[in-house]
Amino acid sequence: MTKLPHVPAAVLCVSLLAWTAAQAQTMSKPNYKADKARISETYTADKAACHSQSGNAKDVCLEEAKGKEKVARAELEFSYSGKVTDKNKVLVVKAKVAYDIAKEKCDDLAGNAKNVCVQEAKAVEQKALADAKMGKEIGEAKKDAAAEKMDADYKVAIEKCDALAGDAKANCVTAAKGKFGKK
Repeated sequence: MTKLPHVPAAVLCVSLLAWTAAQAQTMSKPNYKADKARISETYTADKAACHSQSGNAKDVCLEEAKGKEKVARAELEFSYSGKVTDKNKVLVVKAKVAYDIAKEKCDDLAGNAKNVCVQEAKAVEQKALADAKMGKEIGEAKKDAAAEKMDADYKVAIEKCDALAGDAKANCVTAAKGKFGKK
């Protein structure tokens, strides 16, 4: 078994922050605007294609066109920002869109069959929303754990400083505070 080299937590945090900053904007503003316009044009064309249909088939078609646009916009925002919150929004939008489309399809049914169809659609939506929430909570838990690890490393560094005296101790404490972002 290969032993991994010891990497100070501060180095890992700085590396993570640099990577996050690099991911913050993953596409240029002109590309973002062009893709946004393309999504609007696609939605308009998809909506126009629905007008040849009638009844609930037309309603389903329109709901699918709206849903496709909402998902595309959410994915575009995530592609542009690279933020974890925007990634989670994509999952939430997909869940809600799938529910809206499924619910619209249920309108072809009547009575108990319609009620069952709507309940099944709602169950699928709730499961997808729970998965999105779990992903968000896992991300938050990882962030909290990283902060706790950093605090633990800071306490160790301060404890090491306690063995020193005078200027050496003051310099050690100042260095530890700087290394771990404490004031």
